[in-house]
Amino acid sequence: MESVQPLRVVIVDDEAPARARLRDLLGDIAQEQPTAVVGVAANGVEALRLLESEPADVVLADIRMPVMDGVELARHLGRLENAPAVIFTTAYDEYAVQAFELSAVDYLLKPVRAQRLADALAKVRRHQPLPDAALAALAPGARQHFSVNERGRILLVPVAEVLFLRAELKYVTARTAEREYLLDESLVQLEQEFAGRFLRIHRNCLVARAAVVGVERAGEHEEEPHWDILLAGLAAGLPVSRRQWPTVKQALGL
Repeated sequence: MESVQPLRVVIVDDEAPARARLRDLLGDIAQEQPTAVVGVAANGVEALRLLESEPADVVLADIRMPVMDGVELARHLGRLENAPAVIFTTAYDEYAVQAFELSAVDYLLKPVRAQRLADALAKVRRHQPLPDAALAALAPGARQHFSVNERGRILLVPVAEVLFLRAELKYVTARTAEREYLLDESLVQLEQEFAGRFLRIHRNCLVARAAVVGVERAGEHEEEPHWDILLAGLAAGLPVSRRQWPTVKQALGL
């Protein structure tokens, strides 16, 4: 019988007993599905940091965790060049289980059974990455972080720190008070996902509602005078298009 290369596994769960059970189950099915546990983490952020130094073939991720849940973790991992497969674990939410089935995402319903885990790992060996759009449809809420792939490392940018998002060529620039980041995402999709947080002021720009400190008239001595949005932490204002001004004015209660 041809030997099977062990799958490198990272276990992500905020409950220590759940992590221990998965490790024990992997040992129980070692002959059928050989694995090597390369690390464990209590949330998505810990998992991302771990995976920077410990490459893995598969991540066993709980769905509901503090700091960063399993679905958001999977979305960030999907931006890696050699993204590991993600198998979700869940203790409840039948609607989520149905969604996973419809979206061809593998999942393990807690308490996890050995044979079910073995079957899921078998699928990993012929794994196809899940599109980000499918993961977005499963997410319990908007992401807490944007992810940026810089020099092979995933940088996490807290959404709450982003002052504006601006489309430039095929990328979107996310600006914080400290610096700019390039996101490989669509401005239209970001507007839909974060409708309550960001406000469109121009066809190529969204601003954080919470960062708006006022507006001012600009360009009076130019051919096209306009209104600028003023954001906390930025010296220069951002122009509001004539088309968007009525919507912006209403949204800000002006």
